[in-house]
Amino acid sequence: MNVVFVLTETAEEVLHMVSNDVAGLLAAVKGDSVSFPFGTYQYDSHTLDHYLLEDGTYQQELVVYLKPEQKKGETVLPLPQVDQPIF
Repeated sequence: MNVVFVLTETAEEVLHMVSNDVAGLLAAVKGDSVSFPFGTYQYDSHTLDHYLLEDGTYQQELVVYLKPEQKKGETVLPLPQVDQPIF
């Protein structure tokens, strides 16, 4: 099955892969952290998407949403919206 890792805050796709062990993959990403060469993240949520291909067949895709890793005792504040003044 196609698996896509996406950053929740920005909707940026960080990794696209194929896995035959989706249950194992979900169990793994729900652990303490998910590490990539460019950063470490934590599991946020996931969705299972279905879409129709041009040849008339359906395709499944697991989308795993990640958030920045939060260290113990650290508070992660949301990014300010563009239309809000920063004071």
